[in-house]
Amino acid sequence: MKKSQSQTFLGTFAIILASFFMMSASGCDQNGQVNSPRKAIIHTDLGDITVVLSDSTPEHRDNFIKLAEEGFYDNLLFHRVMQGFMVQGGDPKSLNADSGMRLGSGGPGYTIEEEMRSDLVHIKGALAAARQPDNVNPEKDSSGSQFYIVQGKTWKPGELMSLERKIQAQFPDFAYTEEMKSSYSEIGGTPFLDMNYTVFGLVIDGLDILDSIAAVKVASGNRPVEDVKFTVEVLK
Repeated sequence: MKKSQSQTFLGTFAIILASFFMMSASGCDQNGQVNSPRKAIIHTDLGDITVVLSDSTPEHRDNFIKLAEEGFYDNLLFHRVMQGFMVQGGDPKSLNADSGMRLGSGGPGYTIEEEMRSDLVHIKGALAAARQPDNVNPEKDSSGSQFYIVQGKTWKPGELMSLERKIQAQFPDFAYTEEMKSSYSEIGGTPFLDMNYTVFGLVIDGLDILDSIAAVKVASGNRPVEDVKFTVEVLK
């Protein structure tokens, strides 16, 4: 029997999610129980998005948790939305920002050293750190607060092979696993960002909310015409 598109999507997503949990396992507690990666809920005006944070990127994980628990992200905006690409937020200047105000330059006053990993890639739902461009940030340090969630598009095997070769020119040991290839082909993402920005989490619930945010009408600068606010709650 031929699988439906939804069955294929769920099957592939389950594989990549299982792989993410395995690579993010943080060891055992004093009772010998495996510690599960931390999760957070991004409450938005259009619904909730639940993410799991990678223990393989501890600086980004801990910083995201710290800012969320301090209320830094309370009622900020998704200030940059590009359908078929990603949604971005975390600029403190977006709090109560006037309509039409250009956003995207704010932060907490520090950056984070990159934690790019070949096993954490930009499939749909990837949570990653925004950063300044290479010409002013050759070390690829991450913004201290701004992040994006990947929507992206699907990719053909030949396209992925071409991108893989480009990445290998700088990182010879880089290679897409079969699970990654399936995810990019069936679910989608933005593989051209791999090994250029730090991925530190993954959406485990709410991809439909991500699509809804990505579909809103935007003005110049890709800021939504009607504000889309969010608040981050870290789960214990």
